[in-house]
Amino acid sequence: MKRILAVTLALTIGATALVGCGAKSSGADNKKEVIKLGITGDDHRVWDNVKERLAKQNIELKIVTFSDYVRPNQALSDGDIDANAFQTVAYFEQFKKDHNLDLTSIGNTVLAPMGIYSKKIKDIKTLKDGAKVAIPNDATNEGRALLLLQDAGLIKLKDGVGIKPTVKDIIENTKKLNIAELVATQIPRSIEDVDIAVINNGVAVDAGYAPLKDSIYIEDTKKESAKNYFNIIAVRTKDKDKAVLKKLVEVYQSDETKKVIDETTKGSSIPVF
Repeated sequence: MKRILAVTLALTIGATALVGCGAKSSGADNKKEVIKLGITGDDHRVWDNVKERLAKQNIELKIVTFSDYVRPNQALSDGDIDANAFQTVAYFEQFKKDHNLDLTSIGNTVLAPMGIYSKKIKDIKTLKDGAKVAIPNDATNEGRALLLLQDAGLIKLKDGVGIKPTVKDIIENTKKLNIAELVATQIPRSIEDVDIAVINNGVAVDAGYAPLKDSIYIEDTKKESAKNYFNIIAVRTKDKDKAVLKKLVEVYQSDETKKVIDETTKGSSIPVF
């Protein structure tokens, strides 16, 4: 009987000790926090670097890759991820409105600048009257291209047209430019057939261009209109003040991240923080 009591007592003490050890290792001070971040595309070297730095602060960043531009916001709204980073302000605001989502931006990331390219001229000021100009034909990129042409002094648009003007909104075209609306991805292949081409960043990079080096005119990050195309980190509005998400923005918006962006994108993305 004494032997049974002794064994029981020993097991009880051992179990208590194990529980005590477990409570200590999983206490509030040591508990790892997890952020599920949605992105698009296969190149997430910048976020891999952020992930390493967050890990040093006991935060695990799980990168979830999407193949389209619809699911990342739906998944965020549904609670499948905690944040996403793939879209411009303009796209974000329109998507929220169209789908009635309660999401909020908590920080800027980069501007992927749209540029004007040419195989025939090296200076936008030398563009001749009657020149042929290619622009993307989808609503968002067409509007952005027309605003860029206006910034370059080539056309003038109606006041108050917002961020989605069309060619019908051109009120001054003193050079009598012949503007051709083409599928965005086809423009680089058609550049020999036009005098200048407005190409959005992703398509330009895929075609082998280095936007800052190869464009003859490019979006200025200081222009008010450029802010519509800043990329952002988005979260559910109810979570916007969570400390762990603020830490995500803090670690991203750092000099270390700027360095990695410069090294990995070769100027195709410009930090805007």
